[in-house]
Amino acid sequence: MSILPASIWALIPIKARGAGKTRLAGELRADERDRLVEAMLGHVVRAAGETVGRTVVVGPQRSGVGANIERIEEPDGGLNAALGHALAVIAQVPGAPSRLIVIAADLPCLQAEEIVRLAELPPGTIGIAPDRHGSGTNALSLPLPEAAGFSFHYGTNSAALHREAAQTLGLSAVTIIADGLAKDIDEPCDLANAAHLFSLMT
Repeated sequence: MSILPASIWALIPIKARGAGKTRLAGELRADERDRLVEAMLGHVVRAAGETVGRTVVVGPQRSGVGANIERIEEPDGGLNAALGHALAVIAQVPGAPSRLIVIAADLPCLQAEEIVRLAELPPGTIGIAPDRHGSGTNALSLPLPEAAGFSFHYGTNSAALHREAAQTLGLSAVTIIADGLAKDIDEPCDLANAAHLFSLMT
């Protein structure tokens, strides 16, 4: 696996306890959902820590995030507002990264090598890692400072909207297809992909 420069950072959005994976309520109790969320978050944080120079989360304080991980408090307004705020903060700090990789926190099959693929894109190129359906977005790779004004569009058809957002900035966009990046956990049928993490939820 390649060693990434310290100027590559990761940004992971997180939710408050009890707010995640509500579509799994028919399969898991509230406390089980929270433990699953924290196990997946811990996995993504570890994968990022193996590759990038610095990992930042945006959202409320919760388990699964090490004390050494910087946290940015999210504003009101939902996920897109939180990520836009975090991007603006990160782009302006002294020693800001040359590339910021935004990674969903619910990717139990994510591999460090897949983060490297997102990081090793040409300058001025945005990477978009879609979900298994090809319509959602599970990760973005943003070159800085070129993409400091990037507009996040998580929600319906976000992959296509993120490509348009790249074009608005005059940047090229490439699609990154990888098994671990594609397998998020949203529906009960997805839970098999997180089975290897259940031993962590005790």
